[in-house]
Amino acid sequence: MSSVNVGIVGTGIYIPENRMTAKEVAENTNGVWAEEAVIEKLGIVEKPIPGENDGTQEMAVKAALDSLKNTNVDPKEIDVIICMGEEWKEYPLTTSALYIQHKIGATNAWGIDVQNRCCTTVTAMKMAKDMLIADDDVKTVMVVGGYRNGDFVDFSDKNMSMMYNLSAGAGAIILKKNYNKNLLLGSHIIGDGSLARDAGVKIGGIKNPITKENVDVAYKSLQLMNPQHMKERLNEVSLPNWFKCIDKAFEKSNIEKSELDYLAILHFKRSMHLFMLDKLGLNEEQAIYLENYGHMGQVDQILSLHLALQEGKVKDGSVVSMIAAGIGYVWAANVIKWGEI
Repeated sequence: MSSVNVGIVGTGIYIPENRMTAKEVAENTNGVWAEEAVIEKLGIVEKPIPGENDGTQEMAVKAALDSLKNTNVDPKEIDVIICMGEEWKEYPLTTSALYIQHKIGATNAWGIDVQNRCCTTVTAMKMAKDMLIADDDVKTVMVVGGYRNGDFVDFSDKNMSMMYNLSAGAGAIILKKNYNKNLLLGSHIIGDGSLARDAGVKIGGIKNPITKENVDVAYKSLQLMNPQHMKERLNEVSLPNWFKCIDKAFEKSNIEKSELDYLAILHFKRSMHLFMLDKLGLNEEQAIYLENYGHMGQVDQILSLHLALQEGKVKDGSVVSMIAAGIGYVWAANVIKWGEI
């Protein structure tokens, strides 16, 4: 067992100013969903949507700068930038991590983009910890990225109600070797590739390129490509996989699950949020329901921790678990012990 520990120095976020309200979501469904149902069932009061300059890479730079300001970390101290931002970005085939590296002055860092859909932050934090333990030259890692997949959602597609909550924003989290506080402990991730093509953007890749005939639908083509299989398979495996990830993360951390104080949980429908809390023996004060933020993809876990620290829900001694799930399909959980060792 390594004697190296990895701690979280702090977080940064960027939230666009523009908002889409529950009323607007309902209107965009052409009356299929009522405003009240959007609020009560889908759990969306309002959600941030991108402004003119809120590209995925640009938002990530702002979150990165916010994290540097909040932590007083010198950008030259950063050894690696792992970008967990989405592939939907200003220019395809550019590396977001390297754009961020240049814009924040992290001249000593190398960077890489990783992709695990809405699980990417939890995955990237595990990768960061593994790097920090394995490589003597790596002492500080920034995990950062932006998200705006809501651009692709067609609200008139009834199958897509699970993604009406997709919003826009960015988050950053800085991890340091032997920080001796806010320790990232165990993580566990489970994948199920039988769902790999059940959901995604249907038009715009090699298989179905954008043409002049399909351009209008291409940019609203995030959809369930195999809704029946996805629904049946998720009903069968999703919750067992999720709870297995949580159990294994606690097991690897040598902490009892009953010690969990705060759940940094992604945004999904209200009933599911309450169900997860109940199953884990938590009350509503031990999580933040992101009803005013929507689902910012893989930014949710950073946002949740960031808000929880501001609101005093996470303090010295708190045991935190970040949980996530991403289309593809992948489930993940980690455990963080906040405060000094």
